[in-house]
Amino acid sequence: MNVIAAVDSNWAIGNRGQLLVRIPNDMKMFRQETLGKVIIYGRKTLETFPLARPLDGRENIILSRNPGLSVRHARVAHSVDELLEVCREYPPEDVYVIGGESVYRQLLPYCDTAHITKIDYAYAADAYFPNLDDDPGWEVTAESDEQTYFDIAYQFLKYERKK
Repeated sequence: MNVIAAVDSNWAIGNRGQLLVRIPNDMKMFRQETLGKVIIYGRKTLETFPLARPLDGRENIILSRNPGLSVRHARVAHSVDELLEVCREYPPEDVYVIGGESVYRQLLPYCDTAHITKIDYAYAADAYFPNLDDDPGWEVTAESDEQTYFDIAYQFLKYERKK
């Protein structure tokens, strides 16, 4: 499985249920990477999408402990074990964990590749992604040149779990 996230210099991913910043090239990369693939996320992340609806052009799987949750055009898994069983239906390289914090923490142990947009700024935040730079089990295997959006510097990094 893959994980995909945009993080700031402190590995923050959000504040008050919203992304820290919207960078058009990051959104474009996210779309290119996940279109036609499987995306896994939590209920709170779903609520941040336009009209709180699953994303088009992807197989949407929501991880939620709420046994009554039913979402049109999405599958719902109520535990990590149930989710992993559902994921067996798909090639692992086509599965992307897209957030939020709780889902990232629960599923990172099952991921081998992380697509990280690293933003060179520290935002006020209340949600974080695990710091892969401090995790000896992960290494950067690809990185883009530094890019800018107005005064925001960022780069795309690919981390892979060490074998």
